[in-house]
Amino acid sequence: MSSSRLSRLWRVMAIVFAVTLIAAACGDDDDGESSEGETTDGETSDGEMADGPCDGEIDGPVTLTLTAHSSGDAYTGSVAAFNEGPGAELGVTVELIDLGESAYEDFIVAAAASDDLPDIIDMDGPFLYNFAWNGFVQPLGNCVPDDKLAGFLPSIIEQGTYNDELYSLGSFDSGMGIWAKRSALEAVDARIPADSTEAWTVEEFDQVLRDLQASGIDAPLDIKWWYGAGEWRPYGFATIVQSAGGDIIDRSDYQTADGFLNSPESVEAMTQFQTWANDGLIDLEAVDDNNFIEGDVPLSWVGHWMYDDYKAAAGDDLVLVPLPDFGDGSKAGMGSWNWAMSSVAADADAVWAFIDFVTSPDQVELIAGAESAVPALTSVLEADPTFQPGGDRYLYVQNLEAAPDIALPRPATPAYGAIRNAFSDALADIVTGADVQATLDTAVAEIDADIEANEGYPIN
Repeated sequence: MSSSRLSRLWRVMAIVFAVTLIAAACGDDDDGESSEGETTDGETSDGEMADGPCDGEIDGPVTLTLTAHSSGDAYTGSVAAFNEGPGAELGVTVELIDLGESAYEDFIVAAAASDDLPDIIDMDGPFLYNFAWNGFVQPLGNCVPDDKLAGFLPSIIEQGTYNDELYSLGSFDSGMGIWAKRSALEAVDARIPADSTEAWTVEEFDQVLRDLQASGIDAPLDIKWWYGAGEWRPYGFATIVQSAGGDIIDRSDYQTADGFLNSPESVEAMTQFQTWANDGLIDLEAVDDNNFIEGDVPLSWVGHWMYDDYKAAAGDDLVLVPLPDFGDGSKAGMGSWNWAMSSVAADADAVWAFIDFVTSPDQVELIAGAESAVPALTSVLEADPTFQPGGDRYLYVQNLEAAPDIALPRPATPAYGAIRNAFSDALADIVTGADVQATLDTAVAEIDADIEANEGYPIN
């Protein structure tokens, strides 16, 4: 790696990969054949391979390395199932590098800087764009049959695409909202919105919070502040400025945040959020998830991952309501972890065999279920009653179907790391009482300085 490229990597990606908190083999498909590793995936009508990294053969035996943000039973189980099934037939073995979330990003940064990336990378959606821009991952291209793509939610394809090329596929997508105790809302005569088109106005939500507090509930809104800096803050709370009509970057060309993050509408919305913090309506003291689980607070502003625990605690009293409308409609985050092929992958066809396997229906059901997340495949989604009309998690599906009007992906730009850090720092300052306009102006200056330092992040 050249010194200039390494400098660029550390200037940009050391920001991107700060501490984050949140999350069928080719031979078994109709599109591919043979346990010898030969496949017709990506072939043109005359038998020639279409453009892309796959050549139709696995030059096995081959051992692939995989880094994942989770080493839970779903991930280890999927790797074992692949190795014992299609991997054994194809001569492909996947070695899972057990990192855990706390060490994941540091490892990836170091590996990228030393040109020692694993073959397969599990990465959060917006991180992809910097990796693609720097050339550390490669497009999946001809590896992916068209009929395979047709089974994914559109949001999965969107988050995996950069510069009109597909770089990654995920096993699940995400969902945002407020988990609530129905009984607590009914006790203060609060309207319970049925979907995001009926979201509480900011004035209604303010009144709900104050009524709950007046009923004797101290700090009724849990916002997972204890998650700390990292991906949670932009994923969870950029929705505030977006719902007000602003954004964390100008998405027309990704060249500036000025007039968007610091717009009058954004300032007003963030001032309202600060008021909730100042008035003790938000729980900023929690150190774990027990405030909602044990009944200390009736509202939890959080993502999909808490569903199983909350359902076990609240049962039929649990209800999912949309995030409040700050003036331009309720908004919600989307996008989650997905699988990518590194630029140094030992064998592209072998990597695709694994990605194909972990995005097959059985594995999507397993992995998405472990994350309490929206399955990436429509067939799996349609088989789960909790994602159907009247189901506990139907709101997530409605929001994704309405993307980008409701569910909004994080910005598809290599500058996302700088955006994330600037917004996260600004939010922390605003919650503790800083001047909102000045704080957002500072965040804008930091974002724009990063974009300028990288010459606008031109497409390589």
